[in-house]
Amino acid sequence: MLYNMRYATGTGFKFHLPFPFGGFFRKTSKNLDALIQFFRDQKADVLGLVEIDSGSYRSGHRSQADLIAQKLGKRPFCRSKYNRYSWWSRLPLMRKQANACLCGHPVVYERSHFLRKGVKRLVMELELENVVIFIVHLAISRRCREAQLADLARLARQAKKPYLIAGDFNAFAGKVELKDFMKALGLASANLADVPTFPSQSPRWQLDFILHSPEIHVTHFEVARDIRLSDHLPLICDFEVLPAAISASA
Repeated sequence: MLYNMRYATGTGFKFHLPFPFGGFFRKTSKNLDALIQFFRDQKADVLGLVEIDSGSYRSGHRSQADLIAQKLGKRPFCRSKYNRYSWWSRLPLMRKQANACLCGHPVVYERSHFLRKGVKRLVMELELENVVIFIVHLAISRRCREAQLADLARLARQAKKPYLIAGDFNAFAGKVELKDFMKALGLASANLADVPTFPSQSPRWQLDFILHSPEIHVTHFEVARDIRLSDHLPLICDFEVLPAAISASA
């Protein structure tokens, strides 16, 4: 599953009270409990979580990734979206804004990469037994995203196993914006119908993607349209790695 969970701050009209985006500054325990229940019901083997709080006052100074992992019996990997040289990483609230990957399978290794441009530069890379997973959250600026995609392509080419790239691409032009990137790597989108993922109340844009290399066969995909715990909708994907690819990477 991939989900931009908006730091568990919620969504809807009340999010903008008593001032626009005021919900970003509220405590998150109630909405986090609802998210954990949703994750528990879905029983996903791997959770890629964008916009997660790694321990600010909003979450009682406890990492939301640790809290979710503890409830679900998974191993958490959580990293700040901003590299240590960014001035964003010096601000008390902002430095706790992170991305995470929670996994119930053994992890061969986990690495963090930082793209050369943009405010949000983190790329998380997890290698499992038969697959590599990249988790991303790209820039709002289209020009910056283009530079980030070029860096991301270089990282993906180094993968020694079949891989998925999942995240919030902020691609307001949709999949057409990723056409050259996908073609260069031979990637396909799990979302064949191009179902929009944002905003959750009335989806109009496909900002969130799960892309995969040719050695991966998607057996089921859906955008969970009835979930309103964030301003994004979650993506749920079942897949298998083709036997020939497993043999080649062994």
